Amino acid sequence: MSDAALDQNSKQEELRDFDRDSLHILPLSILPIQTPALRRARLIKNAQLQGVVEIFDDIKTGSGQMDIESLAIQFEWPKSPLHPDLVLLRQLGLMPSYDVYSLRVLLRDNDIPIKDLSALQLSEAKKKELTEYMTMFTRPLIAEIYGNQGMGIENFEQVMALFRNPDVKKAHAQLQLMSEKLDVELMEIPKFLEDYGDVFLSLSYYRQCLDDIEPIINTFLGCLAELQQNHQLKTDINFVNTCKMMSETINDLMVAITGRFESFDSNTKDLWDNISAERFRVVEKVIRSYHTTIGGFLCALSVKMNAWHKIFPREDVGGPIKRSNFIMSEMRQGIDNIQMIEGQAPILWT
Repeated sequence: MSDAALDQNSKQEELRDFDRDSLHILPLSILPIQTPALRRARLIKNAQLQGVVEIFDDIKTGSGQMDIESLAIQFEWPKSPLHPDLVLLRQLGLMPSYDVYSLRVLLRDNDIPIKDLSALQLSEAKKKELTEYMTMFTRPLIAEIYGNQGMGIENFEQVMALFRNPDVKKAHAQLQLMSEKLDVELMEIPKFLEDYGDVFLSLSYYRQCLDDIEPIINTFLGCLAELQQNHQLKTDINFVNTCKMMSETINDLMVAITGRFESFDSNTKDLWDNISAERFRVVEKVIRSYHTTIGGFLCALSVKMNAWHKIFPREDVGGPIKRSNFIMSEMRQGIDNIQMIEGQAPILWT
């Protein structure tokens, strides 16, 4: 294979990883889509937080998007009975986030089959990125199993690699104690640990997503405050009220997200001090029940903030009028969707 072909394959692989690790992109190839032309398309959340089908995306030509209802006309689908792809896309379009953890819940709840369950896993590259975030969850686990002998083990993958290796004699005594402590059969310990790793990998993923967009959020909120004091804009009551509404919504959202993380931290920081399979399953159930809520929050925030940052990457780009027009035409649209996500959130433990 030529270098050019290898380079192209590499770019395609990067794109697949980007899609897989994204909050707002769902490759339709992983779903039972019947229309061949749509199998290469992606469902994305646009700046208005609507689910739209992206037929193509190119640096030169831009993103070619169609709203879901327009597809029926484009592909001449019958009105009765409804085409299966239209029914499926309508379901998908209403989902608040397309991250892999939210999709596991939402696809199951909507009885939507998936071709390959491995598609609902983060890419290996993303897992490596999250190693630092996973440290607080893996360190007590390593200490519990290996004690001082585990000093050379740095991440969760290394832990699991030891169990996949036939020679686990070094850890057998610790594993036996762990089995008794958890009241789990020795052969079931690897599965237990995989579940443990997966649930805390999800928290690490969401934390990184929040960390990535938080600087943009702070810049945007600062801009809203400045624009409300601008001599040309402060007499525009509709604009000022929009700025106040957006500031309140985003601040409330940040409080809700950080509150979730703080609650998870307080209920998991001493998990290994008094571990049991039952206690872990309670923690696991609560965290997984919040995947769609946190995923929805972060998807909405990231789409909005990235749209803003793309147009105004620096403080010296775009004047007050251009910024206010973008806020009124793009940024305020779909904010009510964020408020609906919070209203549907499950009750958090106390």
